[in-house]
Amino acid sequence: MEHNLLHSFHIPVMGTGYSADTPVRVAPFGITSVISIVDDVLLEKMRACYCRTWQLPYEEIPPTDPDARANRITAYLNMVLDIVGMRMAAIRALPFFEENDKQTYFELLPGESPLKAEYRRLLQMPPGPGRDSAGAALTRKMKPGSIDVNIMVKVDSLHCDRDGKPMPEEYSDAKAALRGYAMSRLSDSAIVFSAGLNKGLFTYMTRFRDFYRDETGRASKKIILKVSDFRSAHIQGQFLAKKGLEVHEYRIESGLNCGGHAFATNGYLLPSLMQEFKENREKLGAAFQEMARRYYQEQGWVYPETEQPHRPLITVQGGIGTSGEAERLRKDFDMDLTGWATPFMLVPEATCVDDTTRTLLQKAGEADLYLSGVSPFGIPFNNVRNGGSEQHTQELVESGRPGFACTKRLLVSSTEFSETPLCLASRAYQKKKLAQIDKLDLSETERAERRREITDRTCLCEHLGNSSLIALEAADEKTSPQLVCPGPNIAWFSRNYTLREMVDHIYG
Repeated sequence: MEHNLLHSFHIPVMGTGYSADTPVRVAPFGITSVISIVDDVLLEKMRACYCRTWQLPYEEIPPTDPDARANRITAYLNMVLDIVGMRMAAIRALPFFEENDKQTYFELLPGESPLKAEYRRLLQMPPGPGRDSAGAALTRKMKPGSIDVNIMVKVDSLHCDRDGKPMPEEYSDAKAALRGYAMSRLSDSAIVFSAGLNKGLFTYMTRFRDFYRDETGRASKKIILKVSDFRSAHIQGQFLAKKGLEVHEYRIESGLNCGGHAFATNGYLLPSLMQEFKENREKLGAAFQEMARRYYQEQGWVYPETEQPHRPLITVQGGIGTSGEAERLRKDFDMDLTGWATPFMLVPEATCVDDTTRTLLQKAGEADLYLSGVSPFGIPFNNVRNGGSEQHTQELVESGRPGFACTKRLLVSSTEFSETPLCLASRAYQKKKLAQIDKLDLSETERAERRREITDRTCLCEHLGNSSLIALEAADEKTSPQLVCPGPNIAWFSRNYTLREMVDHIYG
């Protein structure tokens, strides 16, 4: 399967809301970015906002819809695709030789881009039919960046229907999200699977033909695995290949330097991990391709051959801060692309962040950035001090009512106190856990520390999306605490930047 890349970087997923509309903002300039589809309620609210702004028809998908989660995700992605299409058409229609978005499109391209070389040749041509023809041909080659999505495969709770009966397995969180993406009109797009192997989810993917090659050898919807080491990549890639599913890209993420959850890699530094991929990348291509070919034969399908053998992309993201770092990752370790997330939190043209949170990030120094215990998953979580979520959580503790009402139930995991799983940030769980701690024979210091570990956990489901809703004027900042989870490299970015400035910075 071929790889059509305009840029040598992409914008990874950021929280649940911060990059949820990033494709609308940057895809018309050829830049690829990733939407989190974990929170369908948030996406539905954002769809309502965007439909009003763009005067598109909107019909609410209510909780009573039997497949609400999947249908909301499908509707949101289709809307994003439509808006990107409208913006792309408007940019294509602009004239050359003027300061406008069409000029920006080409000037943002990396120096080595063949498309940029054509653009520069056009600028040197004298007026006349030849230049007009060359401009029309160049315009036809303009295309948007890929609209990709992300699923955390472990966010896969199974819910009950309105009568309290467990719903069929395909209505679990991850499978419903996958179905929402699969049923969307997105093409030349990719789904990023993060946080490990979910065999049930990967098997469910076989129901959707878009993940397989068509008669031209292309998959309409591609597969990206976010991985922390080669072993994980090989195990997951092999599992998928046996089902005929080929991985388009293995995306290595720096466990400690990325934003959000910090997945430590047991002392393995990123360079050694990348070197292992560099030395063994062929094991992720030809061998798995043969497995996929056998699956096609078993299904009675034709496996379309292409001129080039399947060679998945190997990319890296997390903590990159300078063009020199990015260049070294590409040249010394053969990385095909680099991912830049946190710096784009300070680019209003690229991300959906409220003003208060952007100001907090602008002022954040090294001492303000820390690994916190706020995640209900019990995994260290990158955080910045004095955010709205931290203040609100502390106010609840001081009022004697720690914990949160658990409405979305995306992160429920504990069956310590009930058969029905509870979220560790929920009031129901924390009330029981704190009562249990109070009965233990502990010193006051130990008891206070144990209590703090419990009450530090906050509602990621709501707080990670609030900033974007505030920015879209769909939520009131006074009642919507914001949680932001930047990587440590935000300390080196101290103001808002234009999209042009940030892309120029990435390319040196």
